[in-house]
Formats: sequence, structure tokens, C-alpha cells
Amino acid sequence: MAGSTQQTRRVILASLIGTSLEWYDFFLYTTAATLVFPKLFFPSLDPFTATLASLTTNAVAFVARPLGGVVFGHFGDRVGRKTVLVVTLLVMGVSTFLIGLLPGYASVGVLAPLLLAVLRFVQGLGLGGEWGGAVIMSLEHGDGRRRGFNASWPQVGVPAGYVLATGLLTVMSFAMSDEAFLSWGWRVPFLLSGVLVFVGLWVRVKITESPLFAEVQQRGAKARMPLVEVLRTHPRALLSAFTARIGVDVAFYTFTAYIIVYLTGVLELPRSYALNAVLIGSALQLALIPAAGALSDRYGRRPVYLAGVVAAAVWVFAFFPLLDTKSFPLIALAAVVALVTHALMYGPQAAFIAELFSTRLRYSGASMGYQVAGIVGGALAPIIALQLFESYRTTVAVSIYVVAALAITTVGLAIAPETRDLDLAEAAPETASATASTNGPEAASQAASGGSPKSPPVGPFA
Repeated sequence: MAGSTQQTRRVILASLIGTSLEWYDFFLYTTAATLVFPKLFFPSLDPFTATLASLTTNAVAFVARPLGGVVFGHFGDRVGRKTVLVVTLLVMGVSTFLIGLLPGYASVGVLAPLLLAVLRFVQGLGLGGEWGGAVIMSLEHGDGRRRGFNASWPQVGVPAGYVLATGLLTVMSFAMSDEAFLSWGWRVPFLLSGVLVFVGLWVRVKITESPLFAEVQQRGAKARMPLVEVLRTHPRALLSAFTARIGVDVAFYTFTAYIIVYLTGVLELPRSYALNAVLIGSALQLALIPAAGALSDRYGRRPVYLAGVVAAAVWVFAFFPLLDTKSFPLIALAAVVALVTHALMYGPQAAFIAELFSTRLRYSGASMGYQVAGIVGGALAPIIALQLFESYRTTVAVSIYVVAALAITTVGLAIAPETRDLDLAEAAPETASATASTNGPEAASQAASGGSPKSPPVGPFA
């Protein structure tokens, strides 16, 4: 069952706006963690240690994201997708606004970085619940033949949020002296989040619930403990989602976060070089990610995803030599091509992960697989890259690290089925079989999220 075309477009727009605002909040912190927070919250440390400490507080959000995925995923599968998406947007917006009000180390001492870490943790909770709901709402509405394209739009929130966050910080840093920027200028984009969140809420309250979830509710087939059932019935899907995401995250945060540290700290170039280069690449991703999602509807999720993996593994060895030229056009080229390879992976990723799980467990399963990988991938990537270069004094070590992570992603794709043609109205076969072995055939048919008990099982492990 699918919603009308008008409703589908409204859902996709609401998901895009909401995720863009959430990633705006998230990337504000990531960028400020490399440019501002080392000096403001860790002034007593040497520059390297201060940057490392700042990136560590940044990593706190990645630890919180799986917890957010568990909590909000549970309610998303029990109460509904729409309600949870409104709550996650509020959680992220309020925590970001409060970061903009935080006093620095000079005012309250060690309490400043502690409060910073707490609010970053809350940001992680909000984003952990946001991704799964936004992707699933876009996936479960509309034409099943365009699921890759539809689900890719929440992914566009990543470059959109990055462009908005980094663009505002860049404008603020250029419009005032370094002293004024460090004193209060950096706070303005954070405080602006308090206004922007109402825009997202206004759009989201107008959308309808997912038709597939509504059918689950009508049939009384909701899971009592969604995460427990996911762990019991979808272990292979979880493993595939987890491993398929790791390399994508490591590559992305190397290309967008570590590049700032490397250009400003190692090559001693103006921060505008890194910010502008990534901004150009991110702006192109606004079109490239949905294009990659559409390609996955035509050629399959795995082939498009794998093309991006291979391209990123090759390009990372050209990425750092181009940065070493200290030429802005070549630095921009390095960042742009790097983010093109990321778009090829990120475009089909949303549909690929969400389609691995049956409707009644999709929010919990997709959120858990996606967010846990963020700890191993995104949270640690800038820190590991920083330590690798500090230890070996060569970017080859960082490139090898990225390739190793991408190899793990290749394994995740290899152990998964092609999900493009799966019927989302059916339970995953291992769900049905596991339920049947425990409760009998009638329980197995009840596990289906909208399919007929007489229908042959269709799912990720068929």
C-alpha cells in the first residue's frame, strides 16, 4: 500500500527539511570542534592535545546515537514513525541552542567542557532516532519502484546540513575578527537552531503516518519488544547493515573533518581552504546523492554502493597528495571527487539498510545497524587519522586505514542480498521461520507486516 503522490512528496520534503536541520546542528559542533572549541574549552592544553580532546567530545555523540536508535526505534515501531520524528527534532534543536549559550573554560573552568560533552551526548540521542524514522517514512510511502530515490532524500540532509552549518560559520569568521569570532560569533549559528527547529516542526506535524505501519497497527502485529526481536530474528541483517556502513563513515569523516585538521594544523593553510573545498563538494552532493539513489532503483543497491567503495579506496591515495600541493584548486578537486565517491555509497545506503528488516521491526533494526557502526566509523575516524599521522608522519598510514574500513564495507555488501525488488509488505523469511519454530504457522503469518499468509516468503534472505 502506498500513499498518494502528493502525500509522498510532502513526506519526503518533511524528512529532508528535518534531517537537514538535525545535521546542521550536528555539523555545527563537528566544525566548531576543530576550529573553536580547542581554544575556548581546552585553552590550557597544547594545540595537538586540545584538538584531540575536542574531537573526543565530538565522538561522545556517536556513542549516544545507538542509544537514541534503541529508544526512539522502540517507540517508532510501537507508537508510530511520525510522533517520534517530532520528538527527535525537538531534542536536537534544544540541545544545540543550549550549546550556543555555554560559558567557556575561562568563566567556569572544567565545568565548561563537561557541559559541552553532556549536550553533545543529547545531540547524539536526537540524531540516533532521527535517521531511521526519516528514511523509513520516505521509504514506506510512494511507489515501490522508486524506493531508492525516495529514501535517498533524507540522506541529502547530510550535505545540506553541512553546507548550512559550515557556510554560516565561514561567513561569521570572515565577517569579524578572530577575537570576536571566538568570543561570540561562533555562537550565532547555534542559537539560530532554536528558530529553525520550529520550521521543521511545522512541516512534520502536517504529514500522515506511514501506510505500511498503519497496516501493522490495524492487524495488531506490532512487536512488543522490537529490539529483542531484531536481535533474535535478524542477526545477519544487523551484521550486514553494521559492516556495510563502517567504511562509508570512515571515508566521509576523513574527507570532511580530518581534512580541516590536516590543512590547518599540518600544512598551516588558512581554514578557508578546507571549509570552502568541502562546501563545494557538499553542494554537489545535493544532486549526486538522489541521483545515486535513483541509479540503485535501476541497477540495484549493491552494484552502485560497491562502485562508490572501489572509487573511494582508489581516490584516497590521490586525496592527500593533492592536499599537499597547497593549491586551492587542487585541494578543492580532492574534496569534490572524494565526496562524489561518498555519494555513490550514501545514496543507496538508506534503502539498502532499511529494506533488510520487516516493517514491524524496521525502525529498531535499521537504526541499530546504522548507528552502532557510527561509533566504530565516524566517531573514531578523525581521532585515529590524527594519531596515525602523529605516529608515522605520513598520510599513507591514514589512506591504508580508510581502505581497510572500506574492505569491511565490501564484506557487509557481500553477505547481504540484493534488496531492490523485495516486497516490504512481507516479513523477512528468517523472521517468519523463527516465529513459526516458536509459536507455530499462525504466528509466522502474523509476523508478516501486511502480506497474505498464503504468499510465499519474500525478504532479504530469500
